[in-house]
Amino acid sequence: MLVRVGSDGVERALKVLKRKLTREGVFREMKRRAHYVKPSEVRKRDRAAAVKRAQRSERSRSAER
Repeated sequence: MLVRVGSDGVERALKVLKRKLTREGVFREMKRRAHYVKPSEVRKRDRAAAVKRAQRSERSRSAER
């Protein structure tokens, strides 16, 4: 990833870099890899997220009626 430092200064370049990294999901990935998570915990988390998505979509479908 490349950020050019122009006449705007280093602070502006850092702001641009942070925005690019956030858009790419680098911070989220770093946070996710910070600690080891057992495979069973990953499956449990994925199942919980799927249930939450299903409930949310069901609520939105029932609100449309």
